[in-house]
Amino acid sequence: MTHPASQHEIAEFVDGLPNLSGEEGLIAATTADAATHHVYPIPASEDPFAGIGSACAAALHMHQPLIPAGGDDLRTAALISNLRYMAEHPDIGDNHNAPVFRWCYKRMGEFIPQLIDEGLQPRVMLDYSGTLLYGLREMGADDVLDALRAITVDPRYRDAVEWLGCPWGHAVAPSTPIQDYRLHVMAWQQHFAALFGLDALARVRGFSPAEMALPNHPDVAYEFVRTLRDCGFRWVLVQEHSVEQPDGGGVGNVHVPNRMVCTNSRGETASIVAIVKTQGSDTKLVAQMQPYYEARGLGRWELAGRSVPPLVTQIADGENGGVMMNEFPPKYFEVVRESSGSATPMLGVTEYLERLEAMGVRDEDLPVIQPLFQHRIWSRMSPGDGPERLAAAVEELRHEDGRFHMEGGSWTNNISWVQGYDSLLIPMERASAAFEQRVLQRHVPTGEYAYRNALFHLLTAETSCYRYWGQGVWTDYGAELARRTTEIVTHDL
Repeated sequence: MTHPASQHEIAEFVDGLPNLSGEEGLIAATTADAATHHVYPIPASEDPFAGIGSACAAALHMHQPLIPAGGDDLRTAALISNLRYMAEHPDIGDNHNAPVFRWCYKRMGEFIPQLIDEGLQPRVMLDYSGTLLYGLREMGADDVLDALRAITVDPRYRDAVEWLGCPWGHAVAPSTPIQDYRLHVMAWQQHFAALFGLDALARVRGFSPAEMALPNHPDVAYEFVRTLRDCGFRWVLVQEHSVEQPDGGGVGNVHVPNRMVCTNSRGETASIVAIVKTQGSDTKLVAQMQPYYEARGLGRWELAGRSVPPLVTQIADGENGGVMMNEFPPKYFEVVRESSGSATPMLGVTEYLERLEAMGVRDEDLPVIQPLFQHRIWSRMSPGDGPERLAAAVEELRHEDGRFHMEGGSWTNNISWVQGYDSLLIPMERASAAFEQRVLQRHVPTGEYAYRNALFHLLTAETSCYRYWGQGVWTDYGAELARRTTEIVTHDL
């Protein structure tokens, strides 16, 4: 699949900055054209699921933040990859793991060619944050990016690797300003295209939210889905306990695709295919290839009047923990060798969805789900009642039930991305507001250096790590990056 726009090359760097903006028209044309093509075309005469009783999909999430640690003074220190900092300070904490982490980011580029050259059928989905991709280049890890590029663009290997889009700066969707989250998504697409080409971007149809954080506030959830659809994504990965059926019940079938429908307070609706990830965030699930072993015990189910194989899908950090570092490689090889050509193969989600489509299953045929707690809201008001009524309904429900919240859902439900972070969120909100007022509202050209410099710092400041680790140096990092963003926007624009 080659698109006319793919003849245009995008530079990886412009004026010393990663190329995150300025090619919006080209990116939009590429993704719009991609929507009319299949990534895995299937002949009309072929049974899309011949000999397949069930299938599994495994995704590896990879991320390292950028931190102001390239010097002793926090206010002037250069932005470097946290991986580079770990490598340069191996005596601190678990920084001795830096060489293993680096190999983890590269190793699928070694595994996939080896397995395919054996005549096998490996599959893997990859989710790399933009800060990690930029950080690898910044620290000189060209061998890692070269290995990833080979399995992404080489026709012999690329069908085995499905890349997932994500927010460039690993921002959490529920509490990142709506306009900023869209910028994260678009920046990741342009950066990915600069690294691997527009043809590679055209094959990216799925989206992986940072921290599996799904907005459940109706207006934010609607904008989240609309952003993904506007950017050309067909499906999104969601956590089982972050969604519900329209009647408020749990998801009926987690191993077939669902359709997530999000309606806002003004009555507008957006929908996208949702692939449900079960369990928690334990990396052992993927490291020990649990999706395959669960799928092997399942048989076909009925969907839209057709007999279809279930798809068991999991995602986990691809570098964290001893099990992922050490046990994943031999287990992955074992499962690829056992599953290739079997009744329970490994598939990417897009490959699975395109096979469903070839069977005649449409998105409209899929069971409907929505973000958690929305049933309780719509039982108090009607879509179209407006933002003020929504705000009142939310307050009523919070007052009645302390467990009710509009902070979204994540890997687990015991982490809030809002409470306890005032010292960080206030500087972030100030930086975002400054960017909105002085950059977006003034329509500063996205290809100008001042825009790209401010954008780079804003997206970096909104990285989830600065919240995840609570107080201390990590929140100091986040607040400092927010300060730099505000300063750039105030003085340079």
